[in-house]
Amino acid sequence: MADYYETLEIPRTATADEIKKAYRKKAIKYHPDKNPGNAEAEKRFKEISEAYEVLSNDKKRQTYDRYGKEGLGAAAGAAGGGFSGFSSVDEALRTFMGAFGGMGGESIFESYFGGNDFGGGSAQMRRQGASKRANITISFLEAAKGVDKELAINNYVTCKTCHGKGTPSSKGKKKCPRCHGAGQVYEQKGFFSMSMACPQCHGEGEIITDPCKDCRGEGLIKEKQHVKIHIPAGVDSGMRLKMSGYGDAGHGGGPAGDLYVFINVEPHEIFEREGNDVLLDLPISFTEAALGCKKDVPGLYGHTCRITIPEGTQNGKVFRLRNEGFPSVHGQGKGDLLVKIFVETPTQLSEKQIKLLKEFSSLQGPANLPKSNSFLDKIKSIFK
Repeated sequence: MADYYETLEIPRTATADEIKKAYRKKAIKYHPDKNPGNAEAEKRFKEISEAYEVLSNDKKRQTYDRYGKEGLGAAAGAAGGGFSGFSSVDEALRTFMGAFGGMGGESIFESYFGGNDFGGGSAQMRRQGASKRANITISFLEAAKGVDKELAINNYVTCKTCHGKGTPSSKGKKKCPRCHGAGQVYEQKGFFSMSMACPQCHGEGEIITDPCKDCRGEGLIKEKQHVKIHIPAGVDSGMRLKMSGYGDAGHGGGPAGDLYVFINVEPHEIFEREGNDVLLDLPISFTEAALGCKKDVPGLYGHTCRITIPEGTQNGKVFRLRNEGFPSVHGQGKGDLLVKIFVETPTQLSEKQIKLLKEFSSLQGPANLPKSNSFLDKIKSIFK
């Protein structure tokens, strides 16, 4: 699914009122009553309702902005809830009715078709810069402990020659002849008059007659920048970090966009992650499993952990070491280290070893093999 902000076509700095306003316009357009039998409209209606459900909730929005949809799901799961979008139109309709519940005497269709929804030239002139995406790969242990990294990115920054104006002189611009400086033009749609950004000046209200030679009238130039980022302990592949204001510079004095850093964690040679728990397979010999032993196993944080393996330990037995796993990225404790026993069968036996094992086999009684005896009893019961 697309980014929630892109779904509602709003900037990431949008206020609560702007989010609701954008949602209302789109919800009316794709409402099932206006598009009977249209599966694509129904899908879009559920998508915009899901986006509004997250962005209209301050806590969900903060989690989504920092970690994306994957982090949102992890946070909801830790709280005992869950968020997986809208499975039906009915759920989306309940969100729709909630969003329109506080409109007072204003009708839904007045809100949609009113001229105030389209903005004027001054709003068009101050545009937020584009947000950027960067990918970074870190090691398994860096993900467990947290790490500081530096990224090299190419961003559009404000042109120093024209200070972002697109022209070096105050006389290098003139009023747009099509919209007469308003930044918007109007079109008649039946009984309704609708406004849109002027296609000639792109909503600026002015056109450049003497463009800056360095930025060619754009007001922005591309520049390589180095950004230091802190990756917190507990991150996992697919999560993302938001670096506010590290995207492209804004246009016309607008705010800069954001940088979204997507995390990829390399697999480890011996450790495997499952949620915040860490899995480790520990091979031991047949005699160690039979007689019992003590083993030192490596931990994530540079120390070893000792476990006691009792005599008669079976293959697949799991020992849990508390708080030796990954920390929660949301600051809710640590997972555990799960050590799974793998009893290794010896190979390339010597003649003496074979003789001793045969002797051992002849000496062991039914009490030594409780699982085998239980299995044989079950097999016999089938054929009675």
